[in-house]
Amino acid sequence: MISLVIPACNEEKRIRGVLIDYQAFAGQNYSNYELLVVCDGCTDRTPEIVKEFCKQNPRIKLLEFPRKLGKGGGVLEGFKVAKGDLIGFVDADGSVSPSDFDKLVRALEKVDCAIASRYVEVSRILIQQPWMRRVASRVFNLFVRAMFGLQFRDTQCGAKVMKKEALERVIPKMISRGYEFDVELLWRIKKCGYNIREVPITWKHERGGFSLKYAPQMFFNLLRVFVSHYVTSLL
Repeated sequence: MISLVIPACNEEKRIRGVLIDYQAFAGQNYSNYELLVVCDGCTDRTPEIVKEFCKQNPRIKLLEFPRKLGKGGGVLEGFKVAKGDLIGFVDADGSVSPSDFDKLVRALEKVDCAIASRYVEVSRILIQQPWMRRVASRVFNLFVRAMFGLQFRDTQCGAKVMKKEALERVIPKMISRGYEFDVELLWRIKKCGYNIREVPITWKHERGGFSLKYAPQMFFNLLRVFVSHYVTSLL
């Protein structure tokens, strides 16, 4: 069974299209699946739209929370109830297509975790991010490589999938709840000895979601993860 978590805070303009595309693809290509939409702190009609899909398809499920949990917090809540042997998440902005997500699923035949990447060979970017976002992305990647030893070119692309065994090992240890969540998740999976592969995709920038105003908090939160780990290892 494949479980796909979709964090969706105030995504009323995009969630319908994402669910239409993913349920159609999953229905045709997977014998068993579930789509877990996590709505946290929504002030628009996102939960109501998801409920319409839930009535039509019992494989689509809504997890609703009254306050914002952060990107990572929402994904973690979905992980906790996911029933699949393969568990992943994808952003609600539609920047990663179902067929590209399927490439990650297929990669799990040889690895324990597969992550979408915009910057490896064969990847295609149809719509570029604004130049400031691209610069910030490269600076962040250098920081991640230096501090956590993760040699991936793209830790932040919004699609990842892993085997349940690997995920269960790291969920209790997770600290991050924001956009930096991806880095900690990959770092902990790698530290547990599981192998991870970057998979090239075709990607397009979509407005909304992440803003550079979150960048300082991401750095601070990752420093907290780093310090917490090494202080604990010295005790």
